[in-house]
Amino acid sequence: METTTKVDLGNFRTETRAWLEKNCPISMRQPVKSTSDMYWGGRNAKFSSEDQKIWFEKMLEKKWIVPYWEGKYGGGDLTPEENNILTQEMAKLGCRKPLFSFGIAMLGPALLKFATEEQKLRYLPEIVKGKIWWCQGYSEPNAGSDLAGLQMKAQDREDHYLINGSKVWTTYADKADWIFCLVRTNTDVAKHSGISFLLIDMATPGVSVRPIKLISGKSPFCETFFDNVKVPKSNLIGTLNEGWTIAKYLLSHERQMIGGVGQTDIKRDISEIAKEKTKMISGQLEDSLLRTQVSKFEMDESIFELTIQRILDEDKTGKKAAALSSFFKYYGTELNVKREELLIQIGGDESLLWVPNDRNDADAARKFCRSKGNTIEGGTSEIQLNIIAKRLLNLPN
Repeated sequence: METTTKVDLGNFRTETRAWLEKNCPISMRQPVKSTSDMYWGGRNAKFSSEDQKIWFEKMLEKKWIVPYWEGKYGGGDLTPEENNILTQEMAKLGCRKPLFSFGIAMLGPALLKFATEEQKLRYLPEIVKGKIWWCQGYSEPNAGSDLAGLQMKAQDREDHYLINGSKVWTTYADKADWIFCLVRTNTDVAKHSGISFLLIDMATPGVSVRPIKLISGKSPFCETFFDNVKVPKSNLIGTLNEGWTIAKYLLSHERQMIGGVGQTDIKRDISEIAKEKTKMISGQLEDSLLRTQVSKFEMDESIFELTIQRILDEDKTGKKAAALSSFFKYYGTELNVKREELLIQIGGDESLLWVPNDRNDADAARKFCRSKGNTIEGGTSEIQLNIIAKRLLNLPN
């Protein structure tokens, strides 16, 4: 039986590689340049190129947009082993994700675990088809790291909830169609209780959005305001007043996403960039200090990738460790900051330019500034270290 399984997986890998080589356009095997270079779907979706459209439609037809979900929800019914092979083969070719979606990375897993079957059949296929651009409504002006302190209220009005309050740091709220949101439904209990999980259509009267400008000059973040917004009770996910359980579950997936787990988008090796932009002597970088820093970074990067693979393999056997999402989030985002710092060092003075010129697109400095935000969103690095210390290493308080 083991031999048959190995042969079947071997055939699946061969067939998958052949299909990807045939169907993924060459331009969709290049590193993503910016968020505008990604396909997010949504009500007003537009493809940035014909190749992007072809790639999405091919993967949708193959049911590989979310290959590990069940077929009835729009997935491809792949086993964990098959999905791992698909991820590996996409990475080898440098294939981009056909669809970038918080619905896939965060909301989807929460719906699969906590939603009713009717809700799953309503929302999950729409996520797969890219029909809805989702955003996340968690943080509030006075509820960041202390998320359970949120105050946005949802009052029971018989056939609907009446929502009043605001959210902050809502990524792509100005572009999103729907928001998955934490709201206060009971003020007479402990703060971790009395929280519920709602889905809200951003086109509902009373919803307004104001973008937040960042130091990088670009920003996906917004303030989102809710003024007497009516939300059908059918949009409640899970049990009333028990949304904190869903919130924690979803956060674990968000942290993995931010940390880069499972991404198939390939960035160029730091060593390749350094060879292009700095002096070489006898086939190696002239600057010995830079040479050491590049080598150390690429070793750290490889160790992280191997650790991810080991944990995924252990997960198949049912071995799970607490707080792993915090580890992924912490190490992945801090590693990305190191990468952007190193790219600025490699680029020299020109990498500090803020306004583009003929020789430089002024991207390095902006990306470095943005990378710092990754260490804050989804829970700061300091918070992740506390979680890792308590729940992963079992250190005393």
